[in-house]
Amino acid sequence: MSDTTAVTEAEASDLVDAEPGTGQERVDKSAERAPESPAERIARLEREGDIAADYLEGLLDIADLDGDIDMDVEGDRASVSIVGGKLSHLVGGEGEVLDALQELTRLAVLRETGERSRLMLDIDGHRATRRSELTRIGTEAARKVAETGEPVKLSAMSPFERKVVHDAVAAAGLRSESEGEEPHRCVVVLPV
Repeated sequence: MSDTTAVTEAEASDLVDAEPGTGQERVDKSAERAPESPAERIARLEREGDIAADYLEGLLDIADLDGDIDMDVEGDRASVSIVGGKLSHLVGGEGEVLDALQELTRLAVLRETGERSRLMLDIDGHRATRRSELTRIGTEAARKVAETGEPVKLSAMSPFERKVVHDAVAAAGLRSESEGEEPHRCVVVLPV
């Protein structure tokens, strides 16, 4: 008699789609996805944006907050923004509430689609403003490194913030790398 247990296809499907909290994790099916055409990619990202917009609309309704939700596809990710009303408390002092809401929204998309999302959430233009600031910081650090030939280490940043700085440094013709462990990971701008 064997100790192995046969699992039917239906049971295996149930394991893949199990709800959180049942002791079984939901499996990310995106790794199994066949290559998609540009039209299929856009349709998938638009669906992610629609799911996210519905989730956020419900959240705003529960909190009795006003705001208009806009959805777009930017490159390889859905982008959702909430504008209007008094929404600064949904951003938080350093964007920590915005980051948490973005993660909750990504989880709502995962729950609906079974696939991880790289969706980007912005509230009242906070990320757009921060992106401009970070581009300036990266460009200034690159200028300083080019002048002195010495590396410049910037303060700790989130992955989103580091990506923006890396892009600005690369655009200035220099290289950079991240060092340290989260949440204290930072960008170091290096001479050529």
